[in-house]
Amino acid sequence: MAPLNPTCYNHGITGGGLFLLPRINDTLYIQVASSDDEEAQVVYKSRVADEDENSLFLEIPIHEPSGKLKKLYLGDELSIHLISKEGVKHYFNSHVIGHRDDIVRLVRIRKVDPGSMTRIQRRSFLRVPAELELAISLRGQQRFIGMTDDVGGGGISFLCEGSRPVEAGKELDCWLLVPFKNGVVEHAFFKGEVIRVKVLESGRKQAMIKFTTISEADRQKIIRCCFEKQLEYRK
Repeated sequence: MAPLNPTCYNHGITGGGLFLLPRINDTLYIQVASSDDEEAQVVYKSRVADEDENSLFLEIPIHEPSGKLKKLYLGDELSIHLISKEGVKHYFNSHVIGHRDDIVRLVRIRKVDPGSMTRIQRRSFLRVPAELELAISLRGQQRFIGMTDDVGGGGISFLCEGSRPVEAGKELDCWLLVPFKNGVVEHAFFKGEVIRVKVLESGRKQAMIKFTTISEADRQKIIRCCFEKQLEYRK
């Protein structure tokens, strides 16, 4: 058997052919899942600083035109591409699984499965429209009920009355009612940060939340609910 070409060690072979896999020092271009279409189109640049068996460790992404760094949260869903020497873009999806404090703070993401790579961008974030009941506490100061309009593994958006004191930067304690196809209804608790608030024409507020603290068990409940709803929409 002929030896492998050592110059191609960062490539993976899938059913679609040869794909460039990210390795240390590679530049990555990242888009972050958001219910805000304009925000979801923003491209950030990062570099692979380290890796282990299951993870890539990235420098904090930067939006080059503005010079602003992008804070990423546990569970954030990412559409990523890297560019080969021939100028071909190789896409994959991943999500944030943690952080690591090194000389600089690094973002830990799930390492790419070679079989999931493509040369066509697939914005298949695990984020679906869904109306689920949400109990919200402003850290014990006030409690009220909202209704989600968008749910994902890394965050939600919800609607509430315009009089509610929901503002960007606020921290919330939330209990989400999670229904499953088999009729079982469960609760998922999380702490979240309000990233953005829009006042709608109706006078209601739409708040976009990123999970800051959530157990893996509760995250999996939300992800399962999302998968079931995606299947419903495809019928």
